[in-house]
Amino acid sequence: MKIVDLSRELYHRTPSYPGHPPIIHGVWQNHADGLAASGNVWGLASMFISMADHGGTHIDAPRHFGPKGISIDQYPLEKCIVPGICLDLRHITPKTEITAEDLEAAVKKAGVGVPKGGTVLLCTGHHQRTFPRKEYSTDNPGVNVASTEWLAKQGIVHFGIDSMRPGTDSAENLLVHKTCLELDITHIESLCNLEALLGEGQFTFIGLPMKWREGTASPIRAVAVFGL
Repeated sequence: MKIVDLSRELYHRTPSYPGHPPIIHGVWQNHADGLAASGNVWGLASMFISMADHGGTHIDAPRHFGPKGISIDQYPLEKCIVPGICLDLRHITPKTEITAEDLEAAVKKAGVGVPKGGTVLLCTGHHQRTFPRKEYSTDNPGVNVASTEWLAKQGIVHFGIDSMRPGTDSAENLLVHKTCLELDITHIESLCNLEALLGEGQFTFIGLPMKWREGTASPIRAVAVFGL
């Protein structure tokens, strides 16, 4: 069995979506303090983290798209372990919309069909090109409404991308979110290392969210598993 990690590292002040609170990660108690607190019996260290539910690699809950959508604690876990493929879209230039025709051509090039009830991961190369520079939060290519509709017609439960948003940094991104709610799919943002999946065929995607009550999203440890 081969496991490929597709998750961004979380650390203090890692890039966050514009307008969202920063990720704060620090020491709560070091080993010396723990030793003193225990009467010199044993020193246990611990840390704390504060972040938005859309921080790092995460899956959006339908609740994020509209008040009638389900929250992340209600999102079916069956949709978090699914077959997947990865499409090579690295030729799409920054800030450009990915069309349905682009997706069709990428599927043909991949030589594997879109799995029903599965996921499609879009390797744009954006993370590899820009992270953690400021361009990471602004210059990504992304799907538009028509290509989102095309993905939904293939029978997927979600799609993922190696940038902070599914669409470009424009009003089209908000329309893509609205379309996801209407079509009963969602998406995964801030993936990385998708280049390692290209040419490898179908895999099992695993990305389990935390059980945050009424959450609009959740960080996930996203992995692709081959030979499962």
